[in-house]
Amino acid sequence: MATIHHQLWIDAPQATVHDALASAQGLSRWWIPHQQAVIDGDTLISHNPGPAHGVVAMKLLEGVPGQCVRLEVISHHPPQSPASAWTGTEIRFDLSRRASPGAWRGLPHEGDPMTVLEFQHLGWDPQSDYYGFCSQAWAETLVMLRRWAEAQPGGHP
Repeated sequence: MATIHHQLWIDAPQATVHDALASAQGLSRWWIPHQQAVIDGDTLISHNPGPAHGVVAMKLLEGVPGQCVRLEVISHHPPQSPASAWTGTEIRFDLSRRASPGAWRGLPHEGDPMTVLEFQHLGWDPQSDYYGFCSQAWAETLVMLRRWAEAQPGGHP
């Protein structure tokens, strides 16, 4: 199985980034509207990317405040939808705080702490027609997260 992996350095508090990932309310702030429900003790988070795809439903596997969020995609989608390759995969957001590598992003001081997001979408069929497409889509989506987080109090765009 293959993994989509992206690393993002975000000039915002770790708690801000975590809160943006850990619930439907947080995801809705920077991505698209999400819904959340508890069914049989499981927290489910979902969003609807459009009628051709159907609702993407994810089960919250783990949420450690400030550190990680793990989701399992449990929905099924038409074969012509890129979401069809997501069924049974895991989406993982791991957060840490590290010293900035410096002026490469116009930061005032090398060594200022930044939140580092290690994103992984695990369990992909490496032969999937949608692997490359979804990797690029995730990159663009995560940039939206960074821009949102850095515009919040305590962030530095």
